[in-house]
Amino acid sequence: MNRWGERDDADAQAAGQTRERLFRALAEPARLAILTHLVLGEHRVADLTEHTGLAQSTTSAHLAVLRECGLVTLRTDGRSSMYSLSAPAELAALLAAADAVSVATGALPGPVARVPSESPGRRPATLAGDPR
Repeated sequence: MNRWGERDDADAQAAGQTRERLFRALAEPARLAILTHLVLGEHRVADLTEHTGLAQSTTSAHLAVLRECGLVTLRTDGRSSMYSLSAPAELAALLAAADAVSVATGALPGPVARVPSESPGRRPATLAGDPR
């Protein structure tokens, strides 16, 4: 940062590259489907394969991309690999913001469905058009 608290060119370039990786990861429908399932909680690759209908190798490849951009974390449990969202509330907010922009620009008619909560005691994030 410079002396006025603004990002210098290197910081701005790094931030832009990070955003680009994030939005590329979110742009793939299969990865978005995986993330939607992970909003519900931790899953094994086999669970995600069953939910999405993708081959296990394809699911694993998509999970690798999601891990590289920091959206998903991996925890080993014996011989199983358990995947979960790194920042569930922030991801729900990002998806809600994307829906709000889509409704505002006319790309979606609105209202749209809510993203479910990742834990039973937590109020679910709402998406555009939902008055809750």
